[in-house]
Amino acid sequence: MNLYDYTSPKTGESFTTLLENKKVKILRIVSSDTPDDTLYDQEEDEWVVLLEGSATLELEGRHIELSRGDTLFIPARTPHRVLHTEAGSLWIAVHILCDDSESDEKRESP
Repeated sequence: MNLYDYTSPKTGESFTTLLENKKVKILRIVSSDTPDDTLYDQEEDEWVVLLEGSATLELEGRHIELSRGDTLFIPARTPHRVLHTEAGSLWIAVHILCDDSESDEKRESP
């Protein structure tokens, strides 16, 4: 598979699983210029890199601008959403599964 062999969706995002095991899931995400308004609140940590395009995310009430090459770490149980994306934005997302005790610690941390 070639990461750059893709077609942009007309709306939302398309997700392709590149690798998955018990603790890690790696996704290729391709965005349209009209992202969904989904509020994500995931059980796992997430690290993303934007390989192409640009995006604006909302994370804990802050707007974060990303451009080509930018990375972002999103801790588990941190509500976030994609506010804007350039058509054809290409991401790699790495989801790192936490065991229950790690997830509880993150929820209790200030």
